[in-house]
Amino acid sequence: MTPSHHRNSYFSDFSDWWKMDLGSVGGSLVSKIAELLEGPVKKQFRYMFCFDNFVQEFNDQVMSLALAFYGLQDAVDAAKRNAEEIEIDVNKWLEDAKNEMEGSKALEKKTETLRKLEEKSKKFLKVSHKAPLQDIEFLPSKEFTTSESSKVAFEQIMKALKDDNVNMIGLYGMGGVGKTTLVKEVGRRAKETQQFDEVLLATVSQNPNVIDIQDRMAESLGLHFDEKTTEGRANRLWQRLKIVKKLLVILDDVWKVVNLKEIGIPVGDAHRGCKVLLTTRRRGICSDMECQQQVFLHILSENEAWALFKINAGLRDEDFNLKTVAKKVARECQGLPIALVTVGRALRGKSVDEWEVASRQLKNSQLERIDTQLAMGYIKIWSPLKMQGNRSIKTLKDCCMLLGTETEKEVKMHDLVRDVAIQIASSKEHGFMVKAGTGLKEWPMNNKSFEGCTTISLMGNKLAELPQGLVCPQLKVLLLELDYDVNVPERFFEGMKEIEVLSLEGGCLSLQSLEFSTNLQSLLLMSCKCNDLISLRKLQRLKILGFIWCSSLEELPDEIGELKELRLLDVTGCYHLGRIPANLIGRLTKLEELLIGDSSFKGWGVVGGDSTGGMNASLTELNMLSHLAVLSLKIPRVECIPRDFVFPRLLKYEILLGDGYSRTKQPTSTRLCLRDISAASLNAKTFEHLFPTVSQIDFGNVEGLESIALSSDQMTSHGHGSQKDFLQRLEDVKVESCRDIHTLFPAKWRQALNNLTSVEIAHCESLEEVFELGKAEEGINEEKELRLLSSLTRLKLTWLRELKCIWKGPTRYVSLHSLVHLELWALHKLTFIFTPHLAQSLVHLETLQIDDCSGLKHLIGEKDDEREIIPESLGFPKLKTLSIIDCDQMEYVFPVSVSPSLLNLEKITISYGRNLKQIFYSGEGDAHTSDGVINFPQLRKLSLSSGRSFFGPKNFTAQLPSLQELYIGGHDELGDLLAQLQGHTNLREIRIENCKGAQELMQVGRTGHELSLLSLEKLQLNSMPDMRCLWKGLVLSHLNTLTVFDCPKLTHVFTDSMVASLVQLQFLKIFACSELEQIIAKDNDDEKDQILSGSDLQSLCFPNLYKVEINKCNKLRSLFPVAMASGLPKLQILVVSDSSQLLGVFGQDDDASPVNVEKQMVLPNLSFLRLYNLPSIVCFSLGCDDFLFPRLGNPKVDKCPKLTTKFA
Repeated sequence: MTPSHHRNSYFSDFSDWWKMDLGSVGGSLVSKIAELLEGPVKKQFRYMFCFDNFVQEFNDQVMSLALAFYGLQDAVDAAKRNAEEIEIDVNKWLEDAKNEMEGSKALEKKTETLRKLEEKSKKFLKVSHKAPLQDIEFLPSKEFTTSESSKVAFEQIMKALKDDNVNMIGLYGMGGVGKTTLVKEVGRRAKETQQFDEVLLATVSQNPNVIDIQDRMAESLGLHFDEKTTEGRANRLWQRLKIVKKLLVILDDVWKVVNLKEIGIPVGDAHRGCKVLLTTRRRGICSDMECQQQVFLHILSENEAWALFKINAGLRDEDFNLKTVAKKVARECQGLPIALVTVGRALRGKSVDEWEVASRQLKNSQLERIDTQLAMGYIKIWSPLKMQGNRSIKTLKDCCMLLGTETEKEVKMHDLVRDVAIQIASSKEHGFMVKAGTGLKEWPMNNKSFEGCTTISLMGNKLAELPQGLVCPQLKVLLLELDYDVNVPERFFEGMKEIEVLSLEGGCLSLQSLEFSTNLQSLLLMSCKCNDLISLRKLQRLKILGFIWCSSLEELPDEIGELKELRLLDVTGCYHLGRIPANLIGRLTKLEELLIGDSSFKGWGVVGGDSTGGMNASLTELNMLSHLAVLSLKIPRVECIPRDFVFPRLLKYEILLGDGYSRTKQPTSTRLCLRDISAASLNAKTFEHLFPTVSQIDFGNVEGLESIALSSDQMTSHGHGSQKDFLQRLEDVKVESCRDIHTLFPAKWRQALNNLTSVEIAHCESLEEVFELGKAEEGINEEKELRLLSSLTRLKLTWLRELKCIWKGPTRYVSLHSLVHLELWALHKLTFIFTPHLAQSLVHLETLQIDDCSGLKHLIGEKDDEREIIPESLGFPKLKTLSIIDCDQMEYVFPVSVSPSLLNLEKITISYGRNLKQIFYSGEGDAHTSDGVINFPQLRKLSLSSGRSFFGPKNFTAQLPSLQELYIGGHDELGDLLAQLQGHTNLREIRIENCKGAQELMQVGRTGHELSLLSLEKLQLNSMPDMRCLWKGLVLSHLNTLTVFDCPKLTHVFTDSMVASLVQLQFLKIFACSELEQIIAKDNDDEKDQILSGSDLQSLCFPNLYKVEINKCNKLRSLFPVAMASGLPKLQILVVSDSSQLLGVFGQDDDASPVNVEKQMVLPNLSFLRLYNLPSIVCFSLGCDDFLFPRLGNPKVDKCPKLTTKFA
């Protein structure tokens, strides 16, 4: 029984436990107690008869505590699977709860203890989590067929997995022999027998992608990466795998040495319980990867191969006619399972004659049906395969030459099939010459004869010259890429009478040279200068014709209209194309795809006429194309649309009306874009076939736009019978600068909300509400209404000055459970964002950004109610980024009760809120605030620049163990604010500015807490008018950069006791500190005795200091004591300016004891020196007359009238 089943049984039985007949109290009752509670209640059994008045209360309390215990334990288990550290107080509570349930206290005392424990548990977040996914890689598979070789290899591997002295195992063998299938079976067996706690599998391949490998493993572990870099992800994966006691990692298809640490796989001394099993074709890889056990997988024996072949070919024992030839075919597969399966399935159900042909082909090293189509699949170019499409792909998948993927939008190929196909395609017998992407500049003449070639691919090269002609009588496919100014010789194609596919990128081509290539079916010219287009009329078999980014194309010849077999015409990106003759398009009656987008033809005529008096194509011709399914075009003006024109029904389209641009070269969805036009000039009927299928809408500066469906009046008056289908498939909406719209989604078009994924609205000056929800229609199922906005993942609203609410009407039928990103900017009349119902559904919200919403009072509320309404179960478990800037009416952000759900919060920015009092506030009856601690385990960046706000209530503290960046600005009670921020042992960067009253950065707050700076790397202090001291006696071993600006009361920067720890300091910048007397002072509280003596200076140094800038420090007499000069070996840049009392860069006051310094001092790396406006400076150093600067260029010295030092 699983733990969850056990708990369910326990609770269902427990409620009736005390009601049992006392006559049955004997062994059966005691036995049931032991079964249900495994001890916790058993020890208290005798009290049942003595204290029966406590029994019911005890019963209820045990049940409540057990619910809390198991709920929290589930959350802990989920966190561990995601490589998160468990909070100390959570672990302690679990331990205490377990001990109390097993304790032996008196019943009445125990009940009270349990009640307190259960009450304390309420502060912990109870989270639900999905069950770990079962890895389908290790499910039982029909692919694994045992053979002697696989049995031996399997046993060797399983034995090695049990050997504590083996942590690296290599399985090697030729491609297609079954290595992948075998290790999957090993993984399945290892999981089945629980030999390992986790079994992971990732494919490495010839070009390893570390991120893909990490993702594959993380997916199996239920691990979510927040880190962006490969190194960060590796560290996270490393930590997660380290907690797995017994781990097996399978790396499939390894071609070269893999850096396991780079991926994040701990092995060897790093994790003695981790074993790695890899597969490779090369035994040397096993040695290079230091595999202690190397296993060889042999090919199948002849009998085993025949058995496997029979299964896949569907052969029966009674097929006597096929048996002889089938065995011949099986032998030609040479014992390779992949070949046996591929060929067997390809010949399944074929006739004896077809088997005989296959046998002869295989004997001559030709696999069944590896032809032009397969080669075209490699080089990703259109061909006759375009016409067969999915059918050809299905055929190749059925015979295992292509493999499916999870999305089914793409296919992949087994590496053996790929290698064999390339080898065969490139062989003389098959007639392919493939030298794509090899950097060729000249035609490869190593082939003395091209007469046997059927396919030549030289794509990805920049050929600078072509031969005058080639004799290729069998050539069907030619793929070329030329340098931009290379002319194709006139007679180049004369010897290619059978050519069917020509793809040419670059160069210059006269189509007259193709007039004898009458078998041509696909002609693609890309970025090619082409002329003599009239010759196209002779290519009557053309099915695909493309002029893509051909800037020289100015006019399509009318003769193209004679190409009756044409299925696809593409003139994408031909921005000089000014004329398409009238009725040319209409005559292409078999046309399926017409692509005239991406700054191409814009001269559509109205019923065949244009303003110049010439004749141009009209949109009405589209209605003559009964097969048209894909359309991409731009219509520059509404006047180009003929009266009563209706777009045909289309599967995919990219239609742009007005002044805009096309986003895609070929439509991948259904997109309608309107720009800089008037809605009143449109006829709604024009779009009646588009609105039912449109998935993307982009409206910009559409005058008179009333709603997402253009004009409601127009739609109503048109009376289209299927308006309920309109906008049903709408997913992506972008509306900008449509000044007349008041409601974007009226209730009439509520069906448009069903599939919406993204909405972006900007600069719509009259918009008052985005979504008008209205009441549910009669007869509509409530569950169906819950779909409204349930797919919305992104909502961005900016510069909508009249917007009063986002959702108008009842929101009970709306769910925002898919919303991930919400950005609101300059919405001055918006007073609240979410209703309580909507707020409860935000379980996937990751980003919440609010900027310049001056009227916003609450995040959650109702329209007619000024007070904030917080639902009991409110939480934001996926929230990562919270940013609220310039929201002057807002006093609070979240109640403290929300904080336990913010475990994934990484960044908080709260700025310039005049009335903001607290980010997290304690609400009435808030049960989550008893201990005064708010935990943010993932928070990395915190920015607070609001003068009177606190992180939480004044008696609260925030635990920030992951905090790395802290910015505080404009706070008058800095000490109290810093006292609220605890546990930040990883703090890397601090910036504090404009904080009045703060005299010490390390000022102790009410709680006695001091700001932790142990990991600090950068510190910047700006405009701190009362700051007198930064720190005392600290160890800052990681400090790299210190910037101090406008701290007029600061007297010194460092104390002598802390200088020894500043070994990493590289950049020091001090500006406008008018009371600064010393950069380094004594570590004591006597302001009159802070001058360093000679003995104090002996060990002071900044070994990595690179750049020093000092400006406007008028009481500073010198930067450093001269004895420190030898402690600045890496100083390269020194800039000192506008400091009126500075006597020398290095110096020593008269009151100091004399120090023995060398007569000659050296700054070995100083290369840039600037001294400016230092009226009192006498010399570079006051304690040493002889300074050497071996790397100094020309120093920049200006307005230093008393300076006597000469810089040679």
